[in-house]
Formats: sequence, structure tokens, C-alpha cells
Amino acid sequence: MMDLNADLGEGFGRWTLTDDEALLSVVTSANVACGFHAGDPSVMRRVCALAAERGVRIGAQVSYRDLAGFGRRAMDVPADELAAEVAYQIGALRVFAEAAGSTVSYVKPHGALYNRTVRDAEQARAVVDGVLLAGGGLPVLGLPGSRLLAAAEEAGLAPVREAFADRAYTPEATLVPRREPGAVVEDADAVVRRAVGFAVDGGVEATDGSRIAVAARSLCVHGDTPGAARIAARVRTALEDAGVTVGAFA
Repeated sequence: MMDLNADLGEGFGRWTLTDDEALLSVVTSANVACGFHAGDPSVMRRVCALAAERGVRIGAQVSYRDLAGFGRRAMDVPADELAAEVAYQIGALRVFAEAAGSTVSYVKPHGALYNRTVRDAEQARAVVDGVLLAGGGLPVLGLPGSRLLAAAEEAGLAPVREAFADRAYTPEATLVPRREPGAVVEDADAVVRRAVGFAVDGGVEATDGSRIAVAARSLCVHGDTPGAARIAARVRTALEDAGVTVGAFA
């Protein structure tokens, strides 16, 4: 079984980035922006209502406080402050999820915070501390082998391994930084092939041509990729055609 997730609610005021309604007809888990890299109360409320209506699990996509940089700029935030900000974001989303008759089912860091917690044990623990502070013992979605998932497991939270169909991988099984050429896989056919490879073969080709193992329970298709909803629909169809059951992990 494979979960299919996408980053949603990445709008602010009159500005819209993600096609939330179309993506929510395809994915099984929605990583909803909580206001720090994108999203505002109206957007969060609307996406939670749509997700609940379609039976899609709602996840809090927590971020550094970086609206101008879309949460993709490196920041140094003290651990206590970061834990409080993570809890704050989860709490804000929980209000709208519960108002829609659902709940926040998991937590996933976004952008620079996601990448930082792959190797930075202190920042990883701070994110986990924020999840604990928010209550509920929520699962944490992250990169296999990351400090984040190790910290989550140590704290008694369920670590959920994630793969990215539309991102390039290094030979060390980490994501190629977005500033480097080819970091984002833009060819839809390639995204579909890679998605099936993760689900069926448990691996992907790295940038040096080597085959790396990536054991994942959830597969991400970025919502801000052009044509994301169409690509996600093709991915889901291809997974099901390959005998993979697409279903939420939470």
C-alpha cells in the first residue's frame, strides 16, 4: 500500500499557487500550509473543508517563518522558539480541521526546515518537541534515514518514510538542493516511472546513474509543480495498474 500526498493550501490572500480542489480528488493525504510559508486562515479553512468532504487525511505542513521566501530559505531558529512555532502551526490547522469534522492526522516539515532536519539533530528534536507540545502523538512524515524520523521514533511518535517522485536524488539518498540544475523532475512520464519504481521496486536512479534503495510508505507529488493535478492523477493510475493499493497511512 502506498499513500499519495501533495502540498496544498499554498496561497495567501488573493494569490493562489496550488490547484487544491483538483489535487484533493486524487491524493490520499494533504500537507496543508499553516501560514508560515504560505496559507492564511481562509485558505486553511477552505482546504480542510474540501479534504474532509473527500475523506483525505489532513497533515500540518509546518515551516520556518518565511512567507517572503516560501519557506525555502535557510534560517537559524533557536530550538525552543522553533518548537513553539511548530506547535502554534499545528494548533491553528487543528481548529479548521475539527470545524470541518476531521482532524490533523500527521505533521510534515516544509522546504528548508524539511531539509535541515535530515542532518541537524537539534532542529529535528525541536520539530518533534513542537509536535509533542501540540498534543495528540501525531505521526511525522520525513525522509528515510533522517534525524527527524529518528527523533520522532525516540519520542514515541510514528515515523513515516517518504519518497519524492518529482525530485532528483543524490547517491546518498538525499534530495538534490533546489538551487542545483535538474533538482526538480519536470517530465511527467519520468515522474510516473519513478513513482512506480518507488512503490514496486523500492528504489530510484540517483544523479550519478546508480540505483539507490528508498523504502517509503508515502509518495509526494509537489502541488506547486505546473500541471501537478494531472501528473498526480497519472501517478495514481499507474500505481493502481501496477497492483499497488493507494491509501492513506494515517
